[in-house]
Amino acid sequence: MHVVTLIAPPGGLPDSLIEDLRARWTGGPLRWLAAREAAEFEVAAEPADLWAAWETCQGQGVDLLLQPAVNRRKRMLLADMDSTMIRQECIDELAAVAGVGDRVAAITARAMNGEIGFEGALRERVGLLKDLPETVIVDVLRDRITYVPGGRELLATMKAQGAHAVLVSGGFLGFARPVAAHLGFHEARANTLLARDGRLTGEVAEPILGREAKVAALEEVTARLGIGPQDVLAVGDGANDLGMLRLAGAGVALHAKPAVQAECRLRVNHGDLTALLYLQGYARDDFAT
Repeated sequence: MHVVTLIAPPGGLPDSLIEDLRARWTGGPLRWLAAREAAEFEVAAEPADLWAAWETCQGQGVDLLLQPAVNRRKRMLLADMDSTMIRQECIDELAAVAGVGDRVAAITARAMNGEIGFEGALRERVGLLKDLPETVIVDVLRDRITYVPGGRELLATMKAQGAHAVLVSGGFLGFARPVAAHLGFHEARANTLLARDGRLTGEVAEPILGREAKVAALEEVTARLGIGPQDVLAVGDGANDLGMLRLAGAGVALHAKPAVQAECRLRVNHGDLTALLYLQGYARDDFAT
């Protein structure tokens, strides 16, 4: 059996769309997870016209997700940070302060869409930050960083059910540690910006945490916890997330770059981070705070 989950912004999920799909796919009983926002039903097998239906749903502002009915509630959350748990790319915000925002943002966009290698792109961008005061990280966190809605509910609910949460970022520990603490992650992994005499050197500590390091984090933490990749919910938006998204039992491309969406079956483009709870079968009344 498979579960079809339909998710939209609050008030945006029409009954007519759900009933059309249930009738077409001979779906089981409908279960509302949140009124006019999230619902699910079971089907016997993957529908032949799944992706045509997905396109139709996208046009109506609705995310359509299909997954096996077994082992939906995951025992580990592995999450990217930039443009996933927070709305911004931290390096782009640092670059804006340094006056090189457009140059760095262009490189970031190409790297996240998989057009250029992540490690080389990171070194190039960090080089443009040379001589910024180290205190700029605190300033950017305070003034420029905002959180994607639903993050604290996601963490609190999964942790209440015994899940372990890891923030793994190709960004920087100076951001990842406070973001992880604010949202409730158990641990955070990221790169280290090097500084000397209170100013950034334009270098990042080696080895760089990129795509392979995110896969390694999944493998290392699951081994430590005594669980398998099938027990992991991974979420990210960039090309450097693809390794962990493919390996995890549920790999979700969240408001992801086109090249990333093309490689992922679970795509959330209209919902926020609470979509990851609906995907696991949690109703809004089940959310922890």
